[in-house]
Amino acid sequence: MSLDTKLSQFRELFNPLPGNRYLQVTTTPDDITKLFSDMMEHVDGEFHLALYGTPNEEELAAISAKVERILDFTSPFRATPRDHDTVLLKDIFAAHQNKPMILKLSYTTLANTANIIIMEKKGVMNTLEVMQMLEEHEFRSPNTIEIVEGYDLIVAKKMHMWGNGL
Repeated sequence: MSLDTKLSQFRELFNPLPGNRYLQVTTTPDDITKLFSDMMEHVDGEFHLALYGTPNEEELAAISAKVERILDFTSPFRATPRDHDTVLLKDIFAAHQNKPMILKLSYTTLANTANIIIMEKKGVMNTLEVMQMLEEHEFRSPNTIEIVEGYDLIVAKKMHMWGNGL
């Protein structure tokens, strides 16, 4: 099955525009990393990749991204305020030792009305608990979506003038 077929529904979540910036925070570059890289390249946007651990350099060669490497699951990723139109936390949220910090950084770096997406392999996270955490950190309308086989996926939105007002 091709990448386009396998991730076509996931791809439909996004409407990248010229100048958009997407951030993926993960442990390993994969098909979704390539999809984000291609989407941003197609609209003359920017793709930022924050990697926990040590990725294979061959995997990184296939994507176009500004890459940040993070040593362990106690450290934060770096991102400037209101700089991203989407943040995807993939396979790191459940393992990170400071989840509130990760959510606060995500909130701060997102533009108003932008989305946060949390993806974990099925059964790794308690989706109800994560949705409650998102609400507590001023993200609105958290929902679970079943569109990537083998993964639990939660999407929420940062709303303008709600909560922290950033």
